[in-house]
Formats: sequence, structure tokens, C-alpha cells
Amino acid sequence: MKKNKVLVLFSGGLDSRLVIKILEEQGIGVIALHFILPFGIGCCADISCVFKFSQVEGVPLKFIDCRKGRLFKKYLEVIKKPKFGYGSGMNPCIDCRIFMLKKAKAMIKKLEADFIATGEVLGERPMSQTGKALKLIEKETGLFGKILRPLSAKLLPETKAEKKKIVDREKLLAISGRRRLPQIELAKKYSLKNYPQPAGGCLLTDKEFAKRLKTMLEKFKDLDENDAEILKLGRHFWVDKNLIVVGRNHQENLKIKNLAKKGDLLIELKDTPGPTSLIRMCPFVKAFEYRYSDAKISKKIIGKAKDLTKKYSKKSKGPKKINFIINKK
Repeated sequence: MKKNKVLVLFSGGLDSRLVIKILEEQGIGVIALHFILPFGIGCCADISCVFKFSQVEGVPLKFIDCRKGRLFKKYLEVIKKPKFGYGSGMNPCIDCRIFMLKKAKAMIKKLEADFIATGEVLGERPMSQTGKALKLIEKETGLFGKILRPLSAKLLPETKAEKKKIVDREKLLAISGRRRLPQIELAKKYSLKNYPQPAGGCLLTDKEFAKRLKTMLEKFKDLDENDAEILKLGRHFWVDKNLIVVGRNHQENLKIKNLAKKGDLLIELKDTPGPTSLIRMCPFVKAFEYRYSDAKISKKIIGKAKDLTKKYSKKSKGPKKINFIINKK
């Protein structure tokens, strides 16, 4: 007899781990689907956390990487123009959920899954996990009645998987709200340890990061994958439409160097420890040959970058002369 299968949207957090255990307990074959988003989702610190859980539990794991290529551009459009608006920052929570569920829906047939399940908890998130929002998401994805939310199932309408007796509704739960005590108790029951603690959500929920992204989108009309990574690093300063990024520590300095692309300038102190600073010009300026010695705007931005590089070096205080290394990529 063919074993029923479920495709679980797996963030790596405790809620989605519990969903996997609950459905496995009912004899359902689980396939975990993890989305790698450009600005993270606030659960596992890195992909290895997700991968380790899947290996330990013996759960097949699929990735959808939205950090590059066509999927990056599509996801960026979701951020730029969300149909259902933003949360506290630039987080288009409902539109993001719709984006992921549509991708999951497209994989159901190929993976021979019978339905989709998520770790959503009714009322846990104020924007995307209200009863109204859950219905809206199902309508927009064409998955009405086809998304099982095991942690809150008894508080929600019966899904098709339950009606068909693929899933025993009586063994599902009625958790709601933001308190996590029921999930913590369940983690003990299933011997789940070292799971990620709840974070504040993706970077887009952070108001300061949201301002940083909004500014870059205004100045860099064709923001690319590299720009998205630079957004996460260092201190940011703008001179006209030109960006200066100053590293905050050794690890950031290395990442900034690795992300430097054609047309960028890297500035460092020659004989003194300090930050690596990157100058990235707006696309309009980069359309011309870059000669900072005879371009007024270039002298201005390089002078500013030098000042910032010196300012954030703990070893460059005092009247002594500071020499710089300037490398063009």
C-alpha cells in the first residue's frame, strides 16, 4: 500500500520541527522544504542547522534558493511591491508566505505528496498568522483547504487531508497565541534538543535594516544579489548616490573584500590596523570610465571614505600622518 506523503514548509524553527514529528507519528512520509531567502527568516543561523536536523531525523530535505538568478528577482519584486503591505519594517509577510506556498504547490506533483503542512500557529504572528490572513493566503495560492497547520488544526476549519482520513484530526493540536510553553513541552515529548530559540523574524522586520534597504532601492534601481549581501555588512554612508561601506570587524572586512565587484574601490590603512571600506557607485556613475583623480564627485567620495576608515580605526588616533591603500576592482 502506498504511503501518504506531506510536503512540510521547514524554516528550521521549533514549530516546523514539531510538525514533522507529529505527522511522522501518524505514519505519514515527510519531505521538508526549506527556502533560503536573501534576508533570512530568523530561525536557524545557517543552512547547516537545517541540514543537521534532517540528517539526524532521517527526513528528506529539499532547498529552494532565492538568493540568486530568476528567483532572486522574483522575490525582490515581492519586497518592492507587496500586494498586502508591510509589517513593522519592509517585511511583506503575507506576500512572502504566498510566494513560498506557490513554489511548494508547484512541487507537490513531482514529489508525489498528498498535501502541504506548515508550522504556523494561530495568533503567533500579528500580520500573517491571524485567522483572516490564513484564509487570504489559501485563497491567493489556490490551496484553499489544502494546507494543514497541525499545531492549531483544531482551531481551524477541517482540511481535505483530514476529511480524507489521511490525517487523524483528533491527534492534532489547538495551540494559539505567542506563548511557547505548549511547544516547549512537546519538544520534551519528542526529545527535541538544541532547537533554535525564537528570533525577531527576518532582517526585513528590523527598522534600521529596512531603512537601509529602502535607501538602496531608491538609489540603485537594479539592485542585484551582490548588493543584497553588502546590505548586511558594515556601517553604511551615502555621498550623493554613492555608497560607502565600512567594515566593523575582521570577518566583515574579509566579506567586504570578497564581495567587491568591478567598478568598486577598496580603501584600507597602509601601516595601521583598521577597517576595510568599500565604495560602490550608483549605476549611472559607473556607466563612465572611473578616474578618481580628475572627477570631482570621485574626489569627494574618496575623501569621505578615507575619513571614515580613519575614524573607525582604533589605532589611527592622534596627529600622525595616515597612509591609505586604494585598490580598484
